[in-house]
Amino acid sequence: MAKAQEQLKSISPKDHAKVKLIANMVRPLRSFLFKTPDDYGMTGWYDLVIPSDDGTPLEAWYIPARGGESNKLIIYNHALPMCRAGFPGHFGEPWSSYDNVEIDFVIQYKHLTDAGYNVLTYDIRNHGNSSAANNGICGIGRWEWRDCVGVKKYVDNHPRLSKMTVGLYSQCMGGNSQYEAIARHPELFANVKCMCSPLVPSMSAIFQAFSELQGVAQYQELIDLELLKMGAFPAADMTPQLFASKITMPNLTIQVRDDAWTKNPEDAQKTFDMLATDEKEMIWVENTTRRFKDGYNFFGRYPEKVLNFFAKYMKQRSPVSTPV
Repeated sequence: MAKAQEQLKSISPKDHAKVKLIANMVRPLRSFLFKTPDDYGMTGWYDLVIPSDDGTPLEAWYIPARGGESNKLIIYNHALPMCRAGFPGHFGEPWSSYDNVEIDFVIQYKHLTDAGYNVLTYDIRNHGNSSAANNGICGIGRWEWRDCVGVKKYVDNHPRLSKMTVGLYSQCMGGNSQYEAIARHPELFANVKCMCSPLVPSMSAIFQAFSELQGVAQYQELIDLELLKMGAFPAADMTPQLFASKITMPNLTIQVRDDAWTKNPEDAQKTFDMLATDEKEMIWVENTTRRFKDGYNFFGRYPEKVLNFFAKYMKQRSPVSTPV
């Protein structure tokens, strides 16, 4: 912090504004539900409100498999600053200030339900229609793990969902949250068959990349100070690498190799290497720098890899008959 205080003495007002803008990434812009499962002809779905482990109400959808509820469930969450529908960058400001593209998660639910999975998807706190918490600040997992725990407890206490084979699709900030939830409550997730965790980030790498784009890369300490002043965590505390060594279930990771918004491939590779499972695979999205347009939409455009992963690890074992 001493270095940050020194930087305050010499930084220009213009550059300080850039530093504050970068730090304010953890004060998420709320995305709205611009699509529902009806847009792709999914039927039988309904709204839910699920309490987080600290009581924060989370808005959710439950979508049964095509043709009727199956015995397999995918719990699906999202990235900052998105919601369970995706990201409405194609609607213009303020969302297009991130990227003027649509990110469509609802087509991804369609892929899953067509393949025989039920889907439970929810807005993380301070996102979408879910309630505010932690002064509206996102911890990039450091508070949001409680949402993952609350949703899993809801599933485990539900008369039907508790009997289903469970897999996770936990991306970016939602993936960071899921890693910490598993590290804190391994017993709660011991029955989860596998997890797909696309685009999980270290915020130090994100802030470094963004500050380089803005020409203020020398002010990482000042970014941390601005984070602390708003009640957030310092960048080094917001990373899945603190918890990756506790992930023992099969894992599929998807990352944009030349992502302009983080320091890949090194950051993603480090997290992947720390996963404590031999049953893991990395898919690199190539020939693009665009995290939003080509990273988050990868599953929607190319569903086979993700569906094959879930199919491999979510097979039901045949019951063993016991002689009478």
